[in-house]
Amino acid sequence: MPTSSTVESPEQASSTGAEAAGPEKSPLQSVYHIKWIYFNESMYPIVTQNENGPCPLLAIMNLLVLQGKIKMPPMIEIVTSGQLMEYLADCIFEHAPKDITEDARLNYEQNMHDAMAVFHKLQTGLDVNVKFTSVSTFEYTSECIVFDLLGIPLYHGWLVDPDSPSEVAAIGNCGYNQLVEKIITQKNSAREELVTEALIAEEFLNRSAAQLTYYGLSELSTTVNDGQLCVFFRNNHFSTLFKRKNELFILVTDQGFLTESNVVWETLSNVEGDGHFVDASFHTYRKSEPSNHTIPSSTIPVGTPQQVDQDYLVALSLQEEQSTASPQPPAAAKDLPPEEAFDSDHELAMRLQAEEDRRANAHQQQMANQQHLSQQHQQRVAQEAKEKKKEKSECTIL
Repeated sequence: MPTSSTVESPEQASSTGAEAAGPEKSPLQSVYHIKWIYFNESMYPIVTQNENGPCPLLAIMNLLVLQGKIKMPPMIEIVTSGQLMEYLADCIFEHAPKDITEDARLNYEQNMHDAMAVFHKLQTGLDVNVKFTSVSTFEYTSECIVFDLLGIPLYHGWLVDPDSPSEVAAIGNCGYNQLVEKIITQKNSAREELVTEALIAEEFLNRSAAQLTYYGLSELSTTVNDGQLCVFFRNNHFSTLFKRKNELFILVTDQGFLTESNVVWETLSNVEGDGHFVDASFHTYRKSEPSNHTIPSSTIPVGTPQQVDQDYLVALSLQEEQSTASPQPPAAAKDLPPEEAFDSDHELAMRLQAEEDRRANAHQQQMANQQHLSQQHQQRVAQEAKEKKKEKSECTIL
């Protein structure tokens, strides 16, 4: 895909396929971590992606899991790519059409045969060639048959805006591969109009190098139904996409968020890629900050007798709340949802000890503050009594 003013040759940019990079590794040796998330009032295991993971396979798998078409064992924590392929193959056979005509059956068997021939590519990357006229338009290849067999919508958002007639004319009905070849050929043409057309098409590719346009985003939002799951292709990457209340969300599968139970989806609202994370309830995720209990400020001047009295009363109130509050035993890991469970008993013990130390330090600090305030209060009371006695002794009786 061109990302600068120079368009790659057809050999360099043969497709916009999302192919895994890095050293070759046997798919059966790949192990992926499972993250349990809450979706549609149930818990589901989603497969997280490590560096250069097989995003087509994971996007399809996670969609089928969220649809309830693939079920994994309860409390599962890891899965191999070989197991994922078995789950997927079983799903295809289980959902094969029944009671169809002979012609339809023969067509399905042919599609099944073609899909099996490229099945292994799900673990490395699929070659897909987008067309710029519709979010659902791709050059039809054997790679796309897998999505058809499973009834999974495949969308993209790399569209040319019809309000730009010069770009519409320059791009036409070309797919990405054909457009790259057209640009290279026509830039060397002796005809000025062909060179101009090539430069317009090249500028479109450079300007939309993120493989998403605002017109495409608008069309995507219109095409996807509310509550629908689909696979979204962008930046040579396949993702599971969901629409809820007219908003688009991409499932977060990065293994770096494996233990972040409140990071489940990411908004898709612009082409710049600066969406924000949301939790399972689609509330905006905000990283929790350590809470420090502070006494609310007041309009009473600091250091006055009234301020000392107020601090003393607040300290007594806090002590009373602490003494009357019934301690709550920590929840056992087995009672928590899988994504919130502790990794081990050792980690649980360490957290409990840290919490106990924190409470002990807070209690000691509170007692010291209370003692200091009490001394100030007693000193002020004694001073007021002394002043009243002095005033009384100086009174003149008429």
